[in-house]
Amino acid sequence: MDIKQLQTFLVASETLNFTQTAKQLGYAQSSITAQIKALEEEIGVELFERLGKKLILTVSGKEFQVYATKMVNLHLEMMEEVTGLGEKYLKITIGAQESQCTYRLPAILAELKKKYPKIQVIFKPVHTREIAQEMIHRGELDFALITDTFKSLPTLEIKPLVQEEIIFVTSSSTAKEGDSTDFLTDLSNQTLLLTEQGCSYRNQLENMLTMQNIYPKQVIEFVSIEAIKQCTIAGLGISYLPKMVVEQELEKGTLKALTSGIQLESIFTQLAWHKDKKMEDHFKYFIELTRFYYRELI
Repeated sequence: MDIKQLQTFLVASETLNFTQTAKQLGYAQSSITAQIKALEEEIGVELFERLGKKLILTVSGKEFQVYATKMVNLHLEMMEEVTGLGEKYLKITIGAQESQCTYRLPAILAELKKKYPKIQVIFKPVHTREIAQEMIHRGELDFALITDTFKSLPTLEIKPLVQEEIIFVTSSSTAKEGDSTDFLTDLSNQTLLLTEQGCSYRNQLENMLTMQNIYPKQVIEFVSIEAIKQCTIAGLGISYLPKMVVEQELEKGTLKALTSGIQLESIFTQLAWHKDKKMEDHFKYFIELTRFYYRELI
């Protein structure tokens, strides 16, 4: 196998679509298929499986992805050190929740691209601190933006960036005059629209409600914050979200904040990376940019 095949496999393992992989790498689709087939024949296992029109990684493919990532990263490090062509091969992989990717990271990455125009930026969804820690340890992430309670971890550098305000919001069209803490005691008649399980602030909320024997009429779970917002605006229920994601809707008046009066443990957005991470210049600059940007939010 050669490094080109490994790079092709890694892109295909992210897109799970050979057509998109071909467009991204500038190859013909037949070339992508041939490279993957050659890899599978060489190692003697199938890396991808087709379920109808859907392409998925096999168990062997997932294991191979871990080692292929290490080999490609080592190759890039070698090229940087030996040939001095580092900027051509710059890459940064960032894990974050949807809210950070949508509302915070674009401004930071725009500045990063100004300094390093050729840098390749890869996003990966990270919903919990545990997932972030595992992916950093496996070398799948350079950095993770973790939105959770603060907890130090022996193998990670973790820098708190900003404390997040998590609020209840409801549709302005269905909000009752004088809505306040009373809505919590009336949750048996309400629907809660929440992020997926594992989300730190959802876990805190559900634990608090259980301790107080408060149970909503219904809980609807979403993987998309934008979907939660639109369903809340449509009057389908009450949602519990970081204030940063609903600020525009609050200003426009399509959503209304509800005062809950509950006290939960503080949630922070934190920047994390492995303590043994080699700090190349573009990594240092990303850390500097991120910490500066979040300081401006305080």
